Amino acid sequence: MSIHRIEIREPYPALRKHAEERARSIQNRIADRITGFSGSMGFVYLHIALFVVWMTLLEQKPWPTLTLVVSLEAIFLSTFVMISQNRADEKRQVIAAAEWKSVQLEEKQNEQLLDLSQQILRLTDEIHRFAIAPGTTAVPPTPPSDTGPLSGPGGS
Repeated sequence: MSIHRIEIREPYPALRKHAEERARSIQNRIADRITGFSGSMGFVYLHIALFVVWMTLLEQKPWPTLTLVVSLEAIFLSTFVMISQNRADEKRQVIAAAEWKSVQLEEKQNEQLLDLSQQILRLTDEIHRFAIAPGTTAVPPTPPSDTGPLSGPGGS
């Protein structure tokens, strides 16, 4: 089973701004690079090679120094996992805030459309009342003339 990364060609505008703000900090850039590498297969292959070399050439069984190094690395990597989760949460919050603004704008537009619809309904009702009111005569439609530009040969 292989996992492919989905690349977004045009990043969400709010995320672009968030990434620019995040890139201003050297600490964030370092954490992003470490998290990016430690979550890759290159990281796994590097560790397999290092562990094989360490266990076969550098230290005798039961590898106490290797155990210490791996434990310390696990502590740091768990910290980077938490940093990565916090970064993902920040991104979700940025997107949610932008979406909320969009929802509020849509709600305002919907209210304006409802107001326009009610105005149209009132005008239509007034026109209808005027058309059927006693004392007003509705103008009957004029019948088409037989000699108009759309009539066929012979006037019909």
